[in-house]
Amino acid sequence: MRKKVKLSAWSTIMTLIGLIVLLAAFCFAKDSLAKYIVVGALVVLCFTALCYMPLSISVKNGVLNINRPLKIKSIPLSLITSVELYSPTMASRRICGSGGWFGYYGWFKEPSIGKYFAYYGKASDCFLVTLKDGKKYVLGCEAPNEIVEYINKHIK
Repeated sequence: MRKKVKLSAWSTIMTLIGLIVLLAAFCFAKDSLAKYIVVGALVVLCFTALCYMPLSISVKNGVLNINRPLKIKSIPLSLITSVELYSPTMASRRICGSGGWFGYYGWFKEPSIGKYFAYYGKASDCFLVTLKDGKKYVLGCEAPNEIVEYINKHIK
């Protein structure tokens, strides 16, 4: 089972505006040092997105996979204690990560569930995965209820 991650309108707009601003800064930079700084910022931001931006969520052969452009994050179903639909709230605080640049990923903290690592495109498409060691992941994809049902069938 594989479901794509769709970006929210906010995330899409924020990403486009960020890219436009960086490209405009490059075009209007007067000296070469400023151009190098802008290119450096663009490279760092895009590389970070390539490392963490979620493209899809899949479950295959007893493993939950978060498919990212450069690497797949795999979580064996045997390590999962619970999976449930969940929507991050406005009270969530970003500790270190992206709040919309090519999606939402990184460490966040929410009053109701504590610290978690996120990989999602839209807050409305999320589910919470809790592991046996206490780690928590908030993941998001199209039709999250189907993924939650599928995982719950295979972990019980």
